[in-house]
Amino acid sequence: MKILMINCSPVRNGATAEIIQTAHSFLKKTHEIRSICIDDYDVHFCKGCRSCHRTAVCVQKDDVTKIIAEFEWADSIVCVSPSYWADIPGQFKAFIDRCTPWCNTHEPHASIRSGKKGYAIALRTGPGMRECNRIIESIEHFYGHMEILPSGSLGLCSVEYKEDVEGRKQEIEAFCAQIK
Repeated sequence: MKILMINCSPVRNGATAEIIQTAHSFLKKTHEIRSICIDDYDVHFCKGCRSCHRTAVCVQKDDVTKIIAEFEWADSIVCVSPSYWADIPGQFKAFIDRCTPWCNTHEPHASIRSGKKGYAIALRTGPGMRECNRIIESIEHFYGHMEILPSGSLGLCSVEYKEDVEGRKQEIEAFCAQIK
């Protein structure tokens, strides 16, 4: 199986990246893995012109289609997102907004290969799960409109620095064992 892991954080080497590395190390034993960081791509903000509602193509030229090609490659997608003011980071939200041409909210719409599963891992620095749940809901809402089946989630509280991930390694690996 092919798994795409997305670092939804603009920080390439923080706690989110450490979670991806932990998951990648576990999953690579039995799966083909690709990992990307949203901040490595040039993603423009949606202009709200709704041209894609008529054409299923965005008028802007940036790296969104490169990310969609990675989605197309994968059988399963794992979005790993930190909390930025109790939700996903703006860079990832901008990408989601730009996926409107592929969303099932209008016709015509482009599409990615069907049958994909989507997983979400949310992390936050505080102790309560409420923010993690909100992040997971945002990711699963996105998956639904992309016709990716939400298939599992993990919320990790009290994770601020990459060093905090080591103590959560077993929890992350147990979650990864469910990815199919």
